[in-house]
Amino acid sequence: MSYLGFHLLFILPPILILWLTLPQSLESFGGWRARLSLPLIACIAFVYTTPWDNYLVASEVWWYSPNRVIASVGTVPIEEYLFFILQPFLTGLFFYQYMMRGPAGPLSEKDMSPAAAWGGVLIFGTLSGLSAGVLWFSISSATYLSLILLWVCPLLAGMWLYDGETLWAYRSALLYTVGLPTLYLWIADTIAISLDIWIISEHYTLGFAPLGLPVEEATFFLATNLLVVKGLLLLLYSSHSTITTASPTSAARGQL
Repeated sequence: MSYLGFHLLFILPPILILWLTLPQSLESFGGWRARLSLPLIACIAFVYTTPWDNYLVASEVWWYSPNRVIASVGTVPIEEYLFFILQPFLTGLFFYQYMMRGPAGPLSEKDMSPAAAWGGVLIFGTLSGLSAGVLWFSISSATYLSLILLWVCPLLAGMWLYDGETLWAYRSALLYTVGLPTLYLWIADTIAISLDIWIISEHYTLGFAPLGLPVEEATFFLATNLLVVKGLLLLLYSSHSTITTASPTSAARGQL
């Protein structure tokens, strides 16, 4: 299977199904914020991930089979750049499916927890520091995991610092809309690795791969989906919003 074939089989069909089965339009659910959210997050993901991923391939942390890709720009296949854009749409559309149909209700003051917000900052800030330390001491087997955590944890810490109370208030939605897309991508990634569409370095990884999925790859998809969903939650529901509108979820419920 080629990398493009992977997209055609595992990524594009669920995106299409999720899009076509939305109970209502994104515009009617959350106004301009919802309508622009997925392209915006996809663009941010593309810009932020491109230099990091080029570094990984150039450092041979992971690489790809040349006969499985169309071409490369820099060190990264075109299909990989496409994935930077497609994953936010896949996870984001699942998020909207859940928020339009699920039990998540509007933000209420009793759900807001400053302690939980600072807890998130502490957890992800600590992981950032530990990852930097591992890279500083050149612990080769932890290189890939540390590069993932150092790349993603400062952003996650910043999200909790910006408005962790909103993230905590919507923790149930966060659990489902991160967990299920992550599980799906874990399965797809395991298949891709088994087919040598991309190869993960044994030298720069811990060697722990339950059911054939390296823990580093599992961490990557969990972390990136956290970024996508938390970004959507803050864009739609942040208590720091300068525009006050009715809860999108409440509006959705009224049409169910």
